[in-house]
Order: sequence, then structure tokens, then C-alpha cells
Amino acid sequence: MSGTPSSGGANGGPGGSAGRVGIVLVSHSAAVAASVAELARGLAGGGDTAPVVAAGGLPDGGLGTSAELIAEAAKSADGGAGVALLVDLGSAVLTVKALLAEGDELPEGSRLVDAPFVEGAVAALVTASAGGDLDAVVAAASEAYAYRKV
Repeated sequence: MSGTPSSGGANGGPGGSAGRVGIVLVSHSAAVAASVAELARGLAGGGDTAPVVAAGGLPDGGLGTSAELIAEAAKSADGGAGVALLVDLGSAVLTVKALLAEGDELPEGSRLVDAPFVEGAVAALVTASAGGDLDAVVAAASEAYAYRKV
């Protein structure tokens, strides 16, 4: 898999999902970001979900985070209702925080979400696909920390 943003077809990016919160999944690995996006789409029921875009790895396909790929993914996911950015590890957090601080690299209404990567992605996409606003999407993703497995 390449390091370019992946929207998974008609479910992500401008067009069919205008007005819904967009989701960007930022991982150090393009494969991980794309796989979590695919899993979230599947668990959200497939079909016409809110936009979910993977922003993983470096432009050359290596491991790492790329401000350029994250910004492209956020613009692709933006339908005008805000963009929730979920991240996997340390430097992904720092990269998104730096982009937010710059103020003009990410669409207006972009927000870093403190949530578990996989569970948060699913909760965020389900909520966004149901028409939840940015606050509801952020809350749903964040609440995924409380999901018990035993």
C-alpha cells in the first residue's frame, strides 16, 4: 500500500458525504490506517458512510507520519461539518498538533481526538454516518476508552 490518502471510493472525500463530519485516521503505517478505515466502514454498515480517509506512513511508503499526507487527507474528508483526526502514536499526535497550530493547513473545524485508534475510529464513523455533529463524533470516539473487554 502506498502512503497516499485512501478514501475507499465513494465513501470518502468530497461529493457524496457533504455535510457530515469527516474522519481522518493517522497512523505511522499506511497499511494500518487503510485497514482500520476498511474495518470501520464494514462495522458501520458499509454503504453511504461519512467520509473516512487514511493518512498513514510517509510519501515514499515508509513508516512515519507526514504532515503533507495528513493535510491532504483532511481536505479530502472535509464535507463542511468538521474533521475528526484520530491518531495512533506519539509523533502522529505531535504532527497533528503542529498542523492545528499552523492554522491554515487543515480545514476549519478540524479537531484532534483523544481516543483509542481502532475502537474510536469505529465509534466516530458510526456517529458521523448517523449525522452526528463534530462534538458528538468526538464524544463517541473518546468514550471508546471505556469499552470493557472482560
